[in-house]
Amino acid sequence: MVVSIGLAVIMSLNAVQGLGSGVTKTVLDNGLTVLIKEIPTAPVVSLQVWYRVGSRHEPQGQNGIAHQLEHLMFKGTDTRPVQFGQLFNALGSVSNAFTSYDMTAYHHTVRADQLEALLILEADRLRNTAITPTALESEKRVVISELQGYENSPEYRLSRAVMGALYANHPYGLPVGGTATDVEQFSLGEVKAFYRQYYRPDNAVLVIAGDVRPSEALALVKRTFGQVPTPPEPLPVNARAAGASFTSQRVTLREPGSAPLLQMVAPIPALTHADIPALEVLDMLLSGGRSSLLYQSLMETGQASSAYSYSAALQVGGWFEIGAIAAPDQSLATIETTITKILDQLAQQPLSAPALARAKQQLKANFVLRNRDIDAQAAQLANDETVAGDYRFSDRLLAAIDRVTAADVQRVVQTYLGGDRWVVGEFIPSEFADVELSGRGGTQTTEHHLVGDPVDPALVATYLPKTTRSQGAIAPATAVETFTLKNGLRVLLLVDRSTPTVTLAGRINAGTAYDVLTQPGVANLTAANLLNGTRDKDALALAQTLEDRGISLEFSAFRDGVDVEGYALASEVPTLLRTLADVLQNATFPEADFNLSQQRYLTALSLEADDPVRLGRRVFQETLYPSDHPLHHFATPASVQGIQRQQLVDFYRAAYAPDQTILTLVGDFDPTRVRSLLNELFGQWQPEIAPLNLTVPPVSPPPQTLFKNAVIPGKAQAITYIGAPGLDRRDPQFYAAMVMNHILGGDTLASRLGTEIRDRQGLTYGIYSFFTASSQAGPFLIQLQTAPEDTAQAIQATLKLLRDARTHGFTAAELATAKRSLMNSYVVELANVDVLARTVLGNASVDLPPEELQQFGDRLAAVTLEDVNHVLREIIDPDRLVIVTAGPPVAFQP
Repeated sequence: MVVSIGLAVIMSLNAVQGLGSGVTKTVLDNGLTVLIKEIPTAPVVSLQVWYRVGSRHEPQGQNGIAHQLEHLMFKGTDTRPVQFGQLFNALGSVSNAFTSYDMTAYHHTVRADQLEALLILEADRLRNTAITPTALESEKRVVISELQGYENSPEYRLSRAVMGALYANHPYGLPVGGTATDVEQFSLGEVKAFYRQYYRPDNAVLVIAGDVRPSEALALVKRTFGQVPTPPEPLPVNARAAGASFTSQRVTLREPGSAPLLQMVAPIPALTHADIPALEVLDMLLSGGRSSLLYQSLMETGQASSAYSYSAALQVGGWFEIGAIAAPDQSLATIETTITKILDQLAQQPLSAPALARAKQQLKANFVLRNRDIDAQAAQLANDETVAGDYRFSDRLLAAIDRVTAADVQRVVQTYLGGDRWVVGEFIPSEFADVELSGRGGTQTTEHHLVGDPVDPALVATYLPKTTRSQGAIAPATAVETFTLKNGLRVLLLVDRSTPTVTLAGRINAGTAYDVLTQPGVANLTAANLLNGTRDKDALALAQTLEDRGISLEFSAFRDGVDVEGYALASEVPTLLRTLADVLQNATFPEADFNLSQQRYLTALSLEADDPVRLGRRVFQETLYPSDHPLHHFATPASVQGIQRQQLVDFYRAAYAPDQTILTLVGDFDPTRVRSLLNELFGQWQPEIAPLNLTVPPVSPPPQTLFKNAVIPGKAQAITYIGAPGLDRRDPQFYAAMVMNHILGGDTLASRLGTEIRDRQGLTYGIYSFFTASSQAGPFLIQLQTAPEDTAQAIQATLKLLRDARTHGFTAAELATAKRSLMNSYVVELANVDVLARTVLGNASVDLPPEELQQFGDRLAAVTLEDVNHVLREIIDPDRLVIVTAGPPVAFQP
């Protein structure tokens, strides 16, 4: 039976057109490699420019200079002395950049009619980036703040130590972002030299994917990038990148933290090596879902709260990593012994056929699912061409994965993961502090590129390429079919045949807001236990049913509900829906699984309490909202420890009901068949008891500004929240508030907060504003990251800016720019099927009609300057705010 399932999935996957299919490759006379792929599914295009230079190419003593240069590329050019973030924002582009070991990448997603403008801007900064003393010094401070933010994480610190031991004499052993010591020493001449050496057409790959005609797009590239000359000097040869040497050893850190961490790394070959497909299969076997070896051996036994593996194959080498966070009262030594036993068994005994087939199917399905949108496809093509030297590499890799045998997996374990090849790192907490929940240290930087000195939108317009033109507002070409089953379950169907996949987005009115009626933690634990078994299947059987077919199904509780997320190949829609129906109607909440999930929740709470972002938000809401308000309540170790299994059963019976559920399906399916299947699977579902009745009290801002400092030991950077009560999604002022937020701080590339607090005053690495408007009115918030010595000044500067905005208001130019940017980015974002599904679901969850999707542009256009300034004054009173800083001790007097 398993074999027949595997064959069906493989046949479905083999029918999927290869990523490299339809790509036009051209090498211009100046050496620029150009890849163009027409994907006419939405009026959107992705432009990516990848340079073959990363931290691996840095001279000794200049660790981080590639990352530093990436920041400077946003500071303007000789021909356009304005922050490029302002220009990208004016085009409505979703833009950012990152630096990694082997490359530096700049990526944009924009309406197709703005492609030429983006090409002109990117060609300009390839040739004319202005690297000035002022720009370098300001960005040094920003980069150092960024690096200090990374240091808040014990996982990052452990990863630095472990990688430094593994690649002691190789750039892969150094952090991509650099070290503060090196960053402080960069000279203007060194940065300029690095720019001249590596930023050149013959060292770049340009990718265009989306709604373009290849011949027309290539003509645009030739008119822009084709005019950039190639320097006569040859590209530098980096002798330091020839290979790696290491000595097997152990690394132990005893520093502030909240849970013991284990990281094990061993060197593996480069990305194009013949053994990489088998190592990818091994990675999936170890940590690919609930049926994986690490999950079953570490998490199901209660040894670890989380576990992961990761195969990082780069251009000239790489590493295989296994890690875990120890569960309470569990030792890292025990976890390491278990991992060693797993690897020994894999080395000694061939895999079973079903396990091998499952891993292959998951890998291939994951590849198809993660490359559904044009931005992901463009990035994969760029990575393949830049790192592997061939944009068709992923297609070859998938074919090679199909050929991997059990003997191949056994051989790579013996060859690369023997006991004498590991560097083992242990993090042992010395006192309570921060640990992040992600599985591993990053291989690239995470950026928040902001703009510089405040620039009037009219001035920005003078630097936009003269070819910039707009086709006007483009409403999403979507037709949502809606219907309601007799039991009250609401369904929204949207057919999208751009890829042979389906996205399921659902919401159940069973979120943590109901903790105020039950016990904090009940809603979260109920959602976490849904997949632990039904009347006919235990947890492992459910997991194998999904993972055998490459299906993903997850439940997560938050304030407004339980979100359902599902992804599958189009052929597997029946299995996805049957499993969902089984879980929502027949969950059994086994005692043993409940106990394990309770233990993991306690670990998660410990981690969250030491995360300045999470703790700061928690203290903010506890301060702003009264004790009888749902947003005031959070789970605590005491509340979670006191929860009994029966409370989950009771909450499930009361809150999980068809008339409290909305399901959205977007993708490649037959609506008639899906409608029939939904009636078959969910039509007999009936509420068991009366639904819970939640009353939300009104909220007012405090009579005067309140400040709290939540101190966490061992933090280098502080996180501050400044805010007040906001509005709900159905408020008539919602669209005005959206525009107001965008101008104030909603777009980190072009906002008053970003330009003033971050770039002009240099007080923060990142600052932005946002508000959560759903069925309940959430808070309006400003969030910023600062060094503790800058925090008080940054808060005062923010308050001064708010007072000025409230007194003088925004300008007509700011209004026009914000509306244009929001409309353009709306079209861009809905080209991503996941965003589209969540948007449709979000509208339905607050009882907005399906037409809201198409009416966004009209509603936005109707917003006036008076509307924006009015909602600003109504929401934000600088003398009646809640301010919370989490992390280091901070002295501030409101």
